[in-house]
Amino acid sequence: MERIRFIIVGSGWRSLFYVRIAKALEKQFELCAMLCRTEEKARKIALENGIHTTVSEQECVDMKPDLVVVAVNKTSLAQVSMHWMEMGFCVLCETPAAMDDETLDRLLELEKKGGKLVINEQYHRYPVYSSLIKIARSGLIGEPQYLDISLAHEYHAASLVRELLNIEPSQAYTVRSVTKGFETTLTKTRYEVITDGRTEVKNRTIALVEFENGKTALYDFDSEQYRSPIRHNFIRLTGTRGEIYNNSVYWLDENNRPRHAELEIKTRKVVSDSENPNLREFEEITEIGCYGKVLYTPPFGICGLSEDETAMAVMLYESALYAKNKGNSPYSLEKAVADARFRIRMYQNV
Repeated sequence: MERIRFIIVGSGWRSLFYVRIAKALEKQFELCAMLCRTEEKARKIALENGIHTTVSEQECVDMKPDLVVVAVNKTSLAQVSMHWMEMGFCVLCETPAAMDDETLDRLLELEKKGGKLVINEQYHRYPVYSSLIKIARSGLIGEPQYLDISLAHEYHAASLVRELLNIEPSQAYTVRSVTKGFETTLTKTRYEVITDGRTEVKNRTIALVEFENGKTALYDFDSEQYRSPIRHNFIRLTGTRGEIYNNSVYWLDENNRPRHAELEIKTRKVVSDSENPNLREFEEITEIGCYGKVLYTPPFGICGLSEDETAMAVMLYESALYAKNKGNSPYSLEKAVADARFRIRMYQNV
């Protein structure tokens, strides 16, 4: 694999994912610099992570990176991305593409003028979800028609809905939704485990999405599902000849006899010295198979990355190849804009 040189704009929680990727995959990636807003933050990040940081945009420009990763807050993502695109860089930006329709339209216009922007919608590249998408598109369960999904929020869910149901981003749809708050005991955040029993009202949104071609999805999500050990994700994809329920696959064979198989997921435990409970220990997926077929092997080999980081690494590498005109965008801007518009439409009728 060709080594990719990139910079990170932003120094928050999400930006550090790219730092870990670069350290785990030194043969594939070279992190040139992280651009921080303040000297204080730059010094802190450099000391804690052993990377080069700077507050000088010009220094980053002079490095001539293959790719600029934008990982700032959601309200600034689009503006910062457009700034770097207008300087001629290909940008890999965190989700969502933008928070309003007008800005989304501007992004599409910039692309028409030759700008290159990839939104890092990585969920469909997760080892497990990418394997389920392969099964859904193989014809094993017939034509996918209905999806009940509760495992990711808003634009991430929109992406998975389209990928699993095989829906083009231009497909028209209607969405009806309701959001209700529920008292919830807190258990785990991005940074800590909570054991004092405190509660907080958390919003759950349920939305019925009906596409013009008749395919339908039911979205159901509460943000506590991402980390809480007492809140669980699920997925049910129904086709004309079978269904996928979480990691189980049910279908009719050529003789119309019922068959069943489970995803066979091989993992190895990764333990680090991180103080963050989310990073201290996790399972790295080494292979996924089902009904006698291998559906997934690690694209960069065994390297100590989580599912999320593995998916992000794939997007990072393929985005750089796209920047160099050596491949297509790993996730079209049309799809990313459709994801962001889904979020907007879903809350318009709440």
